[in-house]
Amino acid sequence: AEDEPLPGRLMGLAGLLRAWRAAASHRLGRAVTQRELGEACGRSERWYRMLESGAHTRLKRDQCDVLSELLLLGRDEQQALVLYSTGGAGSVTPAPGYDSPTRRALQALLDQQMPNPTWLLDAHWNVIGYNEAMASWCPWVMEPGANLLRWALLSEEARTTFVDWSKHAVEYLAMLRFSLLQYPQNAELGALLADVTKDPELAQLWETRSEVTEARGAFYYRVSLPAHNYEIVELESQTLFPAALPDCRLVILNWIQRDDSDGDTGSATRPAVEEARSQPSASPLPGQVTAGTADEAARYAGPGAVALPILSELIGTGCQLTYSPTNRTVIWATPQHDGRWDVAEVNPYTVVVRMPQAIHVEGATAEYKLLTRAVLPAEPADAVQRIREMTAQLRRRIGILEEIHRDELEADRSLPYGWNPVDDD
Repeated sequence: AEDEPLPGRLMGLAGLLRAWRAAASHRLGRAVTQRELGEACGRSERWYRMLESGAHTRLKRDQCDVLSELLLLGRDEQQALVLYSTGGAGSVTPAPGYDSPTRRALQALLDQQMPNPTWLLDAHWNVIGYNEAMASWCPWVMEPGANLLRWALLSEEARTTFVDWSKHAVEYLAMLRFSLLQYPQNAELGALLADVTKDPELAQLWETRSEVTEARGAFYYRVSLPAHNYEIVELESQTLFPAALPDCRLVILNWIQRDDSDGDTGSATRPAVEEARSQPSASPLPGQVTAGTADEAARYAGPGAVALPILSELIGTGCQLTYSPTNRTVIWATPQHDGRWDVAEVNPYTVVVRMPQAIHVEGATAEYKLLTRAVLPAEPADAVQRIREMTAQLRRRIGILEEIHRDELEADRSLPYGWNPVDDD
């Protein structure tokens, strides 16, 4: 049928126009016809029908305006229509190097947003800057080649981080769809789309939805993060486009406090604002800094620094972890393609929860124990009390698992009876 919506399965104008016309018909309570749209553009019904069939026709700006009005398009959809009609925004301007004045100024701006996690993304959605809070909340940003859309859509971590991952997947696909319209010849974005559509669930969403967004408005998230002991918190993100780097976006996350009856602002779990430093010492790092060598990066841990070679190997990607006894933090250094090292300071808990398997790795016990002790209160009496509380909770969890184990054995007599979950290594 003429009004049957065709999803934007091919990143083209035809699928988008058909989907938008179907949506407008639904909102208006009547059929928006091809004849109506063609004549409004000063052309024929056949001309518009060919547009929805995939004809490669560049629209004039006044035709884009008319279609936007009749199809009830929002701002991002209007922009997408114009971008497609003009063949995109051209080539991507490479972001300047880390040590350039522009990047240094933007890094200072990122650090000034503390304690709000803030990052800088390039036109391909690669993470090219972040502050201390972002590194602590989302350690994956420190990995070489970290990319927001690739992480959000393809990583298992993202699926457990977002409470409503499927809803956010639609939003991230809308961002990717807009980027592909903006830079239709970009190989990196094309490769990302190819990887995304290899996932059956994402491929279905890509083929059955047609949203486009440049991510200029506020977005809301409910997430479960290790920095908050995996308790669910609500976040709002705001996106800014730096004039000096118009192809990039600066994103600020704001933690929404719902219960302020007791005046608690959540400061216990949010990184404190500290004065920046320019030389390695025991003072807290301001956010993302750079080092020329691995040894220079380790010196940011200050006096008495403890290397964590086994945990570093388990983290992967050539990272180097160094414990700072003075600050009770971990210096996380990541090698970059140009030979330098990105350096960030994170809470030990951030490292511990990312590698629970470390407790079973030969030789890693001492390093794991060191970081686990750093997570506990500094005062011995307080640490002992916290251990007792945690141990009681863990014993109860073990008891529940044992009950489930017995229930499953009773329900299925073919299961082996000899295994004891408490004794298992």
